Amino acid sequence: DKYISSVADLYSYCMLPNHFHFLIKIKKMDELMGFFNFSKVQNFGKVKNEIEKKISKQFSNLFSSYTQSFNKVYQRKGSLFMKNFKRKEITSDIYLTTVISYIHRNPVHHGFVANLEVWQYSSYNLLLSNEKTKLKRKEVMDLFSGINGFIEFHKLHIEKLNNQNILEF
Repeated sequence: DKYISSVADLYSYCMLPNHFHFLIKIKKMDELMGFFNFSKVQNFGKVKNEIEKKISKQFSNLFSSYTQSFNKVYQRKGSLFMKNFKRKEITSDIYLTTVISYIHRNPVHHGFVANLEVWQYSSYNLLLSNEKTKLKRKEVMDLFSGINGFIEFHKLHIEKLNNQNILEF
């Protein structure tokens, strides 16, 4: 929340012991310009480049802060992450729904649980609940035409992936 919510919206997540997935949508340029205090009269190309750098810095701050906290708790030093984060552009609604389902399927795929509903470190159950959240619940549910569509898509997608043994994007 401290580093990312001002520059991006969260659609889904899953945290596992050795990696994590976040599906975010970078906010619109006018929101980012306001957050980073850029004037609309400035050179747009230069502003866009500066905003992209500042967004990357927000993620760098998140990872650095997490690493420092983790190292303090576990009395260790040094890097925690092996390489930079990966990012992929979502180019269609079907790809977006597939990625959301893929993220939620991760604990099953990696053998931590048999059913994604019992993994407490993903957004799956939070999206289905009425609990307060920073997730874009309405936007996500609209993609699936509601809660029933969300649940059904996940079930069908998991069956399809299990049958085809598709493991990665």
